[in-house]
Amino acid sequence: MASFNDLEMAAAVSATGYIQVRKSFFGLLQKAVYEPTQSGVDVCIHDYSTAEGDKLARLLSLPLERMVQEVQAHGKPQVAQIGHYRLEACQSSDRQFCALQLFRFCDFKYTPATDMKVFRGSDAESVSLIL
Repeated sequence: MASFNDLEMAAAVSATGYIQVRKSFFGLLQKAVYEPTQSGVDVCIHDYSTAEGDKLARLLSLPLERMVQEVQAHGKPQVAQIGHYRLEACQSSDRQFCALQLFRFCDFKYTPATDMKVFRGSDAESVSLIL
């Protein structure tokens, strides 16, 4: 399981002001917390093939309502073992916060394929359909 600090987008998520990283056990352990609800933040990283990654990039560029309709109509993109695209996501345990960013592997490193998207409240619950 990935930790918050393993994310390429960790600094950007922290800069939103919604997430606080708390250290414990002499600074060795770290836990990300969604400040408004004090809920823990779960991190997930998924890889996608080129075709599924292109589909996901198009999906993330849509408005939220349209995104939900597309996922319900066509299903969510299929995760691959190894792929050219990587989706990084942070989601609070109570599903009131979600941050997503898609990266593409190019020149031996991951570069952003989309801007980071932050969702809160009921919008975050709707986005959880993609994950």
